[in-house]
Amino acid sequence: MTRSIVFDSPFLLGFEHTRSLIERAAKAAAESYPPYNVEERAGGGLRITLAVAGFTPDTLQVTLEDRQLVVAGKRDDAGKAEDAYLHRGIAARGFIRAFVLAERVEVVGALLEHGLLHIDVDRPEPDKLIKKIPIQTAG
Repeated sequence: MTRSIVFDSPFLLGFEHTRSLIERAAKAAAESYPPYNVEERAGGGLRITLAVAGFTPDTLQVTLEDRQLVVAGKRDDAGKAEDAYLHRGIAARGFIRAFVLAERVEVVGALLEHGLLHIDVDRPEPDKLIKKIPIQTAG
């Protein structure tokens, strides 16, 4: 990925981490499976819903790694005899889907319901901090 000229400005000091977050998010956006929705909930929270038909709680894993929410699905069809499909339109592959979360965002819980995995995320209001910096004089 090419470097963003915006973050090379001398007026943006200490934003190297933000650049890496944007690059991680761009990489995650390139994936298209499984399909998902992100909806805003009452109280400022979010709900991420992934279409995971055919997966069970034992074959799904939701983890939080360095402010990155990672949802992984593992298919274990190795021992199953191959069925004769006339048409196979339902994906039967594993996946890893990642979402980059802001600093104060917290994952509240996950619910698997009717082939949909709902992950609820809370965005608490940030505390407003005003800090007065004393000015010293020389001499």
